[in-house]
Amino acid sequence: MTTIDIVYDTRHGSAWDRGSADSYYHRPPRPHYFTGATYQSEEVLAQPGSPEWEAYMAGYEHNERYGDKKDWQ
Repeated sequence: MTTIDIVYDTRHGSAWDRGSADSYYHRPPRPHYFTGATYQSEEVLAQPGSPEWEAYMAGYEHNERYGDKKDWQ
């Protein structure tokens, strides 16, 4: 059996980073990313099926499974 390891860009503002942050803050999925630093550069909505959409969902799902959640108390 062959396995494929996918390596995502995890820099601050990347699609993977934004997905994990949205999950952490209890936000619903909204696949997006920033071209540079978060909130300091252009925000782009990822197109379904694009590599950025896949990275966002991978980050979101990773935090849902292995991450933690913001405790608002």
